[in-house]
Amino acid sequence: MAVKISPSVLTADFLELKKDIAKLESAGTDMLHLDVMDGIFVPNISFGVPIIKSIKNHTSIPLDVHLMIDRPDRYIKQFAEVSDILGFHCEAGSDVEKTLKMIKEFGCKACLTIKPCTPAEKIFDYLPLCDMVLVMSVEPGFGGQKFMPQALEKITALRNEIDRRGLKTDIEVDGGINAETAPLAVKAGANVLVAGSYVFSSDDMGKTVKEIKAL
Repeated sequence: MAVKISPSVLTADFLELKKDIAKLESAGTDMLHLDVMDGIFVPNISFGVPIIKSIKNHTSIPLDVHLMIDRPDRYIKQFAEVSDILGFHCEAGSDVEKTLKMIKEFGCKACLTIKPCTPAEKIFDYLPLCDMVLVMSVEPGFGGQKFMPQALEKITALRNEIDRRGLKTDIEVDGGINAETAPLAVKAGANVLVAGSYVFSSDDMGKTVKEIKAL
């Protein structure tokens, strides 16, 4: 299974974002990861629909939108209009099955996310409705955190269950991904890597993306 990369713009310089996205496009970036935070579900605030819409107008890269917001079912329609993949947390207070179905009804791929404290088994029953699952390898809310090794066991558990059911669900991992942790995540069963500060702080983002994809 080919490894895909979804650079997170959370640590990007937003005044340079258009130029940076162009560099990522030329490097063969598969997706662009956009973290939406409300200051309630996580202790940070980022951006919303208007910023994502602006990004979508300037790139052909699929947008991988990660909702870190309370009761996300209230905003699925608005975010689905500007997303290609739309994900939310199973811990965020919405009915998981209904929300996954809602995302698909609005024409997006659906992603279900789990925090570091949530066991993989909690989302097994929802896997048939998921195009992708996201395992957080840091506490959601801030970029630049260190990778939590316990995420590897959850990735493996999800990969085994997905394969057992004969599903084609992608496994994404987000948090502390770099040249050292990326191979560990892929070996455990992940095939989509979110890298934020490691990509946007590098001297050559395009080269960094290609190096991660080749790991």
